[in-house]
Amino acid sequence: MTSWWKEIVFYEIYIPSYFDSNNDGIGDLKGIGQKLDYLKELGVEGIWLTPFYSSPKVDNGYDIADYYQVDADYGDMADFEQLIEAAHDRGIKVIVDMVLNHTSNQHEWFRESKKSRDNKKRDWYIWEPSTNNDGPPNNWESFFGGSAWEYDSMTGEYYYNAFAKEQVDLNWSNENVKEAVFDVLRFWLDKGVDGFRLDVINFLTLNRKFTDNPTNNVGEQDHLYDKDQEGIFDVINEVVAITKEYGDKFVLGEVGSDEFNLLEKYMNETDLDAVFNFNIGSMETLNDKKLFREIKKMDSKLSEINLPTLFFGSHDMPRHYSRFSNLGNEEKIARLTSTFLLTAKGIPFLYFGEEIGMQDFIAKNIEEIKDVQGSTAYHIAKESGYNDKEALKRANKQNRDKSRTPMQWKNEKYFGFSKNEPWINCGDTSNDSIADLQIRDDRSLWHHYQYLIQLRKNELTLQVGNYQMLNSENSIISYERKFEQSSFMIILNFADDDAEYNTRDLVEKEIEHVYSSQRFEMEEGSVLNSFRLLPYEAIVIKMNKGAH
Repeated sequence: MTSWWKEIVFYEIYIPSYFDSNNDGIGDLKGIGQKLDYLKELGVEGIWLTPFYSSPKVDNGYDIADYYQVDADYGDMADFEQLIEAAHDRGIKVIVDMVLNHTSNQHEWFRESKKSRDNKKRDWYIWEPSTNNDGPPNNWESFFGGSAWEYDSMTGEYYYNAFAKEQVDLNWSNENVKEAVFDVLRFWLDKGVDGFRLDVINFLTLNRKFTDNPTNNVGEQDHLYDKDQEGIFDVINEVVAITKEYGDKFVLGEVGSDEFNLLEKYMNETDLDAVFNFNIGSMETLNDKKLFREIKKMDSKLSEINLPTLFFGSHDMPRHYSRFSNLGNEEKIARLTSTFLLTAKGIPFLYFGEEIGMQDFIAKNIEEIKDVQGSTAYHIAKESGYNDKEALKRANKQNRDKSRTPMQWKNEKYFGFSKNEPWINCGDTSNDSIADLQIRDDRSLWHHYQYLIQLRKNELTLQVGNYQMLNSENSIISYERKFEQSSFMIILNFADDDAEYNTRDLVEKEIEHVYSSQRFEMEEGSVLNSFRLLPYEAIVIKMNKGAH
């Protein structure tokens, strides 16, 4: 029997930006509940919720102050329980973000830990004395910039923070920490969640000799000793084992790397059900040659039971509608890339708003930046002597607010997200990426997504079928997926020119249905022998049973 997460399409919801039910300018759990019918109509059967736990929100909820409480901005426990029940009633699974690497510095565990060097929770975090020159224990840098060590004057030691100084790394070599975190997992599993997305899961173990990290040939630190360290697979497998005590739950790991060789190890050598394949997902430009190489690599090196994840967007990266844009061809490219995501071999993850073509937000000044990574980049640039304009440019490059603006529901003030000013800038209010308008237009991008999601839902071949053929020629990637007697051919033109594709291996009786990402009426006979693909066009061909 196929695991449920291999059959469905997931949809990430960045909670504060999805829908505001109480008009305080912040999206909330009740707001998501009110949009479940929208998600069901789109065809989504799995949602991933970003953190909703009590937090000071230095990193928008990825700094958890209490694992057992729903943050008041998002509602309360009753709202969460009602959301789980309502989602399940509609056949929608719910996985939740779980941050196990660090807590907020406001968490009661850390408040205890910093009281004294002999506090019983001192060793729940990573404390080290200064070096001989009274500096940090080593040269490790935070992934947000600056030192990864913060000095505590009360106890005269440094604590370790791989990200913001307010996000304090837990000591996973401490058994008491493990048991406390495992209790957290059990608590939310008892609430009915269908699995976890494990944030930066490859950071849980460190080189405890605290060896300095080397510097690469462009002067940037190579994070050699502060992630992917010995024992990490064992720790991950313990986390997975606790989760699987509750049955067929989905455990998805965020491994902070776009190098497939490393991702492959976590996929093949741990019990994780999947990891995020940043080797594809974080591509900065639309490069069909690189994409094809990565598809081939994933197909040849992953075990039979492991599927890659397929995505081009998340709360941590620019929107692919903007990232892959070629002036005037944005929607064509969005249709092309979404066809790949929803027909290739893997587990598709959509990011809220991509189904309507939402675009990046670019801050016009530092006051508009809410993201700690973006603001840190700005201040580091200023301290390095850059002027305001150049510092803002550097900040915008790092700023993750690009993809965090409110969902664009209606063509009205604040896009129907809230009746009051949202917590974050709404971005460009002149675009036509509006859900309400697109739902009423049968030829919209939204309906393209809906069609392909439904097609994948109806066709087992597009869920579990293997590649019968996988080819790249000139600007065209093509692949055939087959399961039992069913077969689909997908042809993708990544060029901004027409391209000819030869289909002489197909005979008329084999073709049952043809779908084009651009041509709304396409005869089955038009793909016989050869045909011309439009710029950035995607073609999906269903073959009759018994073909090949």
